[in-house]
Amino acid sequence: MASVRKETSARKIPSAMTIAGSDSGAGAGVQADLKTFAALGVYGTSVLTAITAQNTLAVTTVHEVPTNVIESQIDAVVTDIGADAVKTGMLSSSAIIECVTKSLKKYSAIPELRRLVVDPVMVAKSGDSLLHEEAVGALRDLLLPMAAVVTPNIPEAETLTGLSIVSDDDVKKAAREIVAMGAASVVVKGGHRDGPATDLYFNGHNFREFTAPRFDTVNTHGTGCTFASAVAAGLAKGLQTEEAVGLAKEFVTEAIRRSFPIGQGHGPLNHFYNLWQ
Repeated sequence: MASVRKETSARKIPSAMTIAGSDSGAGAGVQADLKTFAALGVYGTSVLTAITAQNTLAVTTVHEVPTNVIESQIDAVVTDIGADAVKTGMLSSSAIIECVTKSLKKYSAIPELRRLVVDPVMVAKSGDSLLHEEAVGALRDLLLPMAAVVTPNIPEAETLTGLSIVSDDDVKKAAREIVAMGAASVVVKGGHRDGPATDLYFNGHNFREFTAPRFDTVNTHGTGCTFASAVAAGLAKGLQTEEAVGLAKEFVTEAIRRSFPIGQGHGPLNHFYNLWQ
């Protein structure tokens, strides 16, 4: 019987770990994260925090994964494969947030795990709630101070800060308050405002706007998940945070522009637009 020689590569493939909920429609959540990682040349690993029955129209069922199982998943990934960056998405309860925070702190000596992108997922594209009201404080107090970058949209930034965000000055004020909560930087996404899609990045010292045109499409399911995981992919590949945000903005913009209809509601982005010409 012929022997099989194991091939090894001298070049380490960057990896990123997503800690998020599963979307059965595969437009958002862990599925969108893994597609984003793959499209950007990063090996993706996953930790499921919840299983949702979900499609382009609605979230019909949510089943939270027990915290001991979440912790075991993180341990399994980190102790073997590792992670050059981490992205968190749907963490629906304070118990889950406490579990994830505790698990990541356990490995705080690993520098790569400090490349944490926190997407404060609160509401699905369909309007269904994905975060219990009691968990907002835990998200703000426990997870945000560990983040290299936080990526809220306007409603999420309003919930985190208690501000009403209408003007450009309001966006800047919210960004300052979120960094003051302990995050190293923040991107307040502008998808819910009028005009071009302008995201505001703030690192505690400098502001920078990332602007892209809007497209007349309903295929925007998973935009937030994709953006945050694209930032994590950039960090995993060694980019500085501001560079990673720029990469993510370009990727999401093109994935929306080349999106296609799936289902009867909000379809997904086209993560593999470079392959599907």
